[in-house]
Amino acid sequence: MTTPDSAVPAWRKSSRSSANGSDCVEVAGLGEGLAVRDSKDPCGPVLVFGSAAWTSFVAGLRTAPRR
Repeated sequence: MTTPDSAVPAWRKSSRSSANGSDCVEVAGLGEGLAVRDSKDPCGPVLVFGSAAWTSFVAGLRTAPRR
């Protein structure tokens, strides 16, 4: 039996990603924050948000007008 490596983020697809898979975002908890990446480019850049910054970001998304 192996123990999960806590240094390796457990990525999951966002519930708001598109159904056809073309616009998928993955998120991973980092203890005191969250990491976000493009699922089509798992070795590409990662955005890292602290907890307060993530909360503010999500609040802004919820109040932004839909297009």
